[in-house]
Order: sequence, then C-alpha cells, then structure tokens
Amino acid sequence: MARIVLGVSGASGTELALRTAAALADHVEVHTVVTDGAKAVMEYETDTRQATMERLESLSTAVYDEDDFGASIASGTFETEGMVVVPCSMNTLAKVAAGFSDSLLTRAADVTLKEDRQLVFVPRESPLSEVHLENMQTVASRGVTIVPPMLGFYYDPDDIDDVVDHVVGKILDRFDLSYDGFERWS
Repeated sequence: MARIVLGVSGASGTELALRTAAALADHVEVHTVVTDGAKAVMEYETDTRQATMERLESLSTAVYDEDDFGASIASGTFETEGMVVVPCSMNTLAKVAAGFSDSLLTRAADVTLKEDRQLVFVPRESPLSEVHLENMQTVASRGVTIVPPMLGFYYDPDDIDDVVDHVVGKILDRFDLSYDGFERWS
C-alpha cells in the first residue's frame, strides 16, 4: 500500500489535520508526525488533546513525536508518495525554506524534497508578512505546493464542515486521490 507522511505543526487548524488524516486513511498508509506546538494548539481547538491524539493514532499507521529522529520517515529509503503539512506554521515553513531540519517534521520535509516527492504545505496565517511570502516563494521554487485554506463560495458551502472538506479535497487532489466532500467547478 502507498504511504503519505502527514505533518501536523503548531498553527491553528487541528480540524484540517484530522479531516486530512481521515481522508488519506481511506487510500494510503498515513505516517503522522505531530510537533509539540501542534499538541499545544490542540488544547485550545479541541475538547481534549488526548482525545485528538487518540483520533490521529486511530487514523494513522504510525504516529511519531517531533524528536524521534530514528523514525522511518527520517530516511529517504522509506518509500512514500510524499508529504503534507497541515496545518503548516510559519515557523515550520521558514525552517524548510532555510534547510533547517531540527525536528522530525522538518527532517521528513527535507527528505521529501531531496527525494523529489510531492510536498504540500497548508499554511495557516493571516495576514501574511513579506517574510512569510518570501519563504513561500522559496519553497514553491523548490517544488513545494502551497495550498492555503482559502474560502471559496462557488460550491455553496452550508457550514464550516463544507469549507474544511473543500480544503481537504484540494490537498488530496495534489496526490491524485479522490475525496467525496470535494466539489469541483462544473
């Protein structure tokens, strides 16, 4: 079975990470790395961090802490279809732009780049500073796809779940995977 690495960093968007994990799990093995910052954000955005982590663990083939440099996803010999970082903090994006691999998440992203695999960042920040935009341009010039969770209205969303589903559909589209919650322009 194919594999995709899911990075969850410390930006707002825990629900995006959970819904992406669930959608990916329908198609591939999901190898998830969660940063300490992401765990802190989970405290604010979910009922409990423990329940959220248990949900991620149930959707993932494996879940790794950010300091587990011995994990399989730290090596280019571990074959994957690529990686998605959702949500992607500006800290994580800047480190990858600079080639700074100080955590398993940034190491896995670096491996994905060096192995020329699909790498998708879902940055969660607003407004964007010039530095943020420069870092996005830097990673985009190296082949990273930037999928910001932007609002869309052509699919006539009824609620926030429809908006989240639309973003998840755009993420899965980058890996040529289908998602029932994604409505294309017709």
